[in-house]
Amino acid sequence: MELEFKDHLSPMLKDGVINYLIDIDGTITDDVPNEEPERMKTCKPFPDALATINRWYDEGHQICFFTSRTEDLREITETWLRDNGFKFHSVLLGKPRGGNYHWIDNHLVKATRYKGKFTDMIEKKVKIKVFKD
Repeated sequence: MELEFKDHLSPMLKDGVINYLIDIDGTITDDVPNEEPERMKTCKPFPDALATINRWYDEGHQICFFTSRTEDLREITETWLRDNGFKFHSVLLGKPRGGNYHWIDNHLVKATRYKGKFTDMIEKKVKIKVFKD
């Protein structure tokens, strides 16, 4: 991963490179709970997710799967991703369960809610919560 430091203490990705953090269950495959790991081995990827994510990878973007699966499910998860043809750089396990996420960071964060189909991204004006100046 090529990083630039510019005037920042923290490194920044080069211009135009996106650091995608992508959920697994219910986003790139069926919604399989941690309590049913046997299903994680046999579920099928959503074809549009596979094609889109691999295109992003090939375009030079960073692909990180960020999941609520627990550390004991790492081998099952990474094996499933590879066996189903997903290209990725990393996997972060242990995302809090339950949804209703609100991410606070010193870097710009953009979020896209998955609603059933991976397609090209478009720009859209939306209402967001921010800190009071």
